[in-house]
Amino acid sequence: MDKLITGSDDQERCEWCDAAPEFLHYHDTEWGFPVVDDIRLFEKLCLESFQSGLSWRTILNKRENFRAAFAGFDYAKVAQFGAVDRERLMADAGIVRNKSKIDATINNAQRMCELVEAEGSLAAFVWAFEPDPETLSEPQTATTSAASVALSKALKKRGWKFLGHTTVFAFMQAIGLINDHAKGCVIRDRVKQARQAFEPPKR
Repeated sequence: MDKLITGSDDQERCEWCDAAPEFLHYHDTEWGFPVVDDIRLFEKLCLESFQSGLSWRTILNKRENFRAAFAGFDYAKVAQFGAVDRERLMADAGIVRNKSKIDATINNAQRMCELVEAEGSLAAFVWAFEPDPETLSEPQTATTSAASVALSKALKKRGWKFLGHTTVFAFMQAIGLINDHAKGCVIRDRVKQARQAFEPPKR
């Protein structure tokens, strides 16, 4: 069984909550619960991209700044960002000022518009890559999977950037495509119940 920690309510949770107690709310209410809203999905893809090479704590602490800087991750608005916006973002100390990641986010917003026009929604596209739980590694033992490799390749083929298979695996964990809460974690069963009540969108 994966190592667990005991929270303030004396219930066991995934180990990483111990290293960063501020993660508890995110862990208990967001991480692993199914997401279908396209703007939320786009936000999570972008934030996972910005997290590459950094700690998730850094990104989570800056999330509200990212939302303000990127128009609430309204992809249609971000797709229209130009040179002035790039300069503004590079001067914004509240976010991660990485030119390649900023450019990738704007590019991905443009690709998102194309994908929604072709597929109906990002949600329908990504949920088609939901893996069979029987094919997955033990919870919290892997950083990639066959499904994350496939989804990463599919996005890259459509021109998306900065979304390697490890980043996409983290995205899949975050939005409920896989339930990677540790066995024995109190939230694992809650995520399982939410998933059973959830009807994935169809392509």
